Amino acid sequence: MTSLQTRAGAHTDAGRRRDVNEDAFLARMPVFVVADGMGGHDAGDRASAAVIDVFRPLTERGHLTVDDVTRAVDTAHAAVASIAASTSRGAGSTLTALLAVRHDDEQRWLVVNIGDSRVYRLLGDRLEQVTVDHSVVQEMVDAGRLAPADAAGFPGRNVITRAVGEERSPADYWLLPIVTGERLLLCSDGLSVELTDEALRAGLMLGGAPARTAHALVAQAVALGGRDNITAVVVDTVAGGVSPRSDDVTGGLSMSADSTTIEVATIRSRRTRARGR
Repeated sequence: MTSLQTRAGAHTDAGRRRDVNEDAFLARMPVFVVADGMGGHDAGDRASAAVIDVFRPLTERGHLTVDDVTRAVDTAHAAVASIAASTSRGAGSTLTALLAVRHDDEQRWLVVNIGDSRVYRLLGDRLEQVTVDHSVVQEMVDAGRLAPADAAGFPGRNVITRAVGEERSPADYWLLPIVTGERLLLCSDGLSVELTDEALRAGLMLGGAPARTAHALVAQAVALGGRDNITAVVVDTVAGGVSPRSDDVTGGLSMSADSTTIEVATIRSRRTRARGR
């Protein structure tokens, strides 16, 4: 069997309206993370950096397990909570991560999400949003109280319902097959607010190297307004995954940290939730 081979690149920018970049990222196989800090200077940036510091040692591990990752999430919660307790403004962070783990004797991607940073997967010409935002807007859309087309312009679109460092903010987890030829994108909401899903798809399909693609996506978001910090991590699976013609590439496994069972779930396309400006 061919060993897993990936290429990755990342770029971040403070945007046009923020003096401090509170985003942080890690892009080193087998760990890819984006964290979007909250709490202002010397709080939000410390919170996101703390999340990255927790996950960085996992890059030195030979084989990661699901338990390794859930323990890291717990540690990140504690680290950010400690920072929040030391400042009057509080602190928090989103967390979205993609990690190669061993599960049932197979290597899979484990996707982790808390907040409204996102993971997308491009297979062929189809873009799928893997994660589901933990936000007031997403809850209203899911409840049928807000039309998807109106979500981008909703006044409270930046209000999230879960954050690292806050109580009652469990992570969502998905186990995905690793597919040769796929392209994955991790990003803070500074990117997904400025660019529609179709713009993201077009940018990812241009075929440039991951680093160049990440830089181009961030630059486009800055040009369109740059209203927030913007971060993109692009990961290509070059070899060692399942064939893109395999029947199981459009599905994954969803799980919760406190669950003893893992249920099969289909990744839902988010093209109907394009974020118009």
